[in-house]
Amino acid sequence: MKALESLARFSAVLAGVLLTFITLMTCASLIGRNTVGTTLVGDFELTGVATGAAIALFMPWCQCRRGNIIVDFFTAKASGRTIDLLDRFGALLLALTFALLAWRTTLGALNSFNTHSETQIIGYPEWTVYAIMVPPFVLTTVIALYQMLFGFADAPEAHA
Repeated sequence: MKALESLARFSAVLAGVLLTFITLMTCASLIGRNTVGTTLVGDFELTGVATGAAIALFMPWCQCRRGNIIVDFFTAKASGRTIDLLDRFGALLLALTFALLAWRTTLGALNSFNTHSETQIIGYPEWTVYAIMVPPFVLTTVIALYQMLFGFADAPEAHA
């Protein structure tokens, strides 16, 4: 799990870098618009591209830290064993979901690449965003499978 956690942490750092870039770019665009009347062309396109990638890049770290929503209303009086089994089942469902996302995002990247799909204003190739999203989706899948198989002993309780 240590290697997976290191990869997840690196992925989250990349997401933070992207969000910092978005913030600085937005500030520069707003300052330019309000002081000299010019703005960065396509700033909202780049914001959308980077935000989509950043969200995907945060997912592995979220799964490592058990940051997904856990509704324990129905299991409040359940035994530890029951809760563990339900948590493992939830990890399996999450792994299946992210495996599906990785597969469909890969197909989306290939389709976007083959059709030369670009953003409307600056012509940024859309396939790159899909390509950036696939590895964190795969990593999230692997982390969830690990947690399903070996439990959550290495991960802190997000709801504790």
